[in-house]
Amino acid sequence: MTEETRCGTEQTCGSCSSSSSCTVDTQRQHAQERSILKLSKIKCRVAVMSGKGGVGKSTVAVNLATALSTLGKRVGILDGDVHGPNVPKMLGVDHVSPTITPDGLIPVSGPSGIKVISMGFLVQDPDTPIAWRGPMKHSLFQQFISDVEWGELDYLIIDLPPGTGDEPLSIAQLLGQPLWTVIVTTPQDVALLDSRKSVVFARTLDMRILGIVENMSGMSCPHCNGVIDLFKTGGGRRAAIELGANFLGSVPIDPKIVVSGDSGEPLTFIDPEGDSSRAFLSIAKKVDDSINGPESGAPYSEA
Repeated sequence: MTEETRCGTEQTCGSCSSSSSCTVDTQRQHAQERSILKLSKIKCRVAVMSGKGGVGKSTVAVNLATALSTLGKRVGILDGDVHGPNVPKMLGVDHVSPTITPDGLIPVSGPSGIKVISMGFLVQDPDTPIAWRGPMKHSLFQQFISDVEWGELDYLIIDLPPGTGDEPLSIAQLLGQPLWTVIVTTPQDVALLDSRKSVVFARTLDMRILGIVENMSGMSCPHCNGVIDLFKTGGGRRAAIELGANFLGSVPIDPKIVVSGDSGEPLTFIDPEGDSSRAFLSIAKKVDDSINGPESGAPYSEA
């Protein structure tokens, strides 16, 4: 009996009793087959990335996911930040563990039924650092795709760590095409320098750029309601024009975003009429229209 027939097509290495007999190449092939099957049930895969840390990328990823769910979409979120997995905390599910079944890992159900998987669920002590090199992270992402029962989804949002290193490369390779991306920046020049690298990086990997989001774009004064530009403003729009990318919108500095992230209650749920929530909802609508819009999926364009 060959390795292929031992594992068969119904039970591949993850659940087959003969998996220990399979060669590494056979197990890798079966993992790829499982990935293709799982990804076939996910309509749209959107990676949220940034050129540098501290720009609020996870905040944008979480609130984009929740805003899409308010539009009636079936949403999952894959926390791709192995070293700083904050998504479970921000969705209020950091105390929950995914269920392990013979068919695979069942993701945690977050607010509004959003499906969540994260390295944060797999470590017992949240203070334990994950000191992994690239190949181990690649294997983890492979499992997050091939061994997680995502089911039927309209959107899988991938929260990538900052930069253009191992994790974005692995995600782009494993998720295949089409893979869409939203790039997050803040208005100041230092952040824009790195976000421009993200745009070029995404194009190099044939990722479809949905556009740029300018986070921390001005703050409303609590006394006079005037706008205070703590980190300048408009840099994201200028970068989008110069790079030929779409500008998806700006999100203001809002203390409620900090409170909602720490409490695990997404802002778009607890304050749907607030300025920040309306900004996230507008971005979500533009993302959805860009991919699934009535005009033959023509990308949203605003410069």
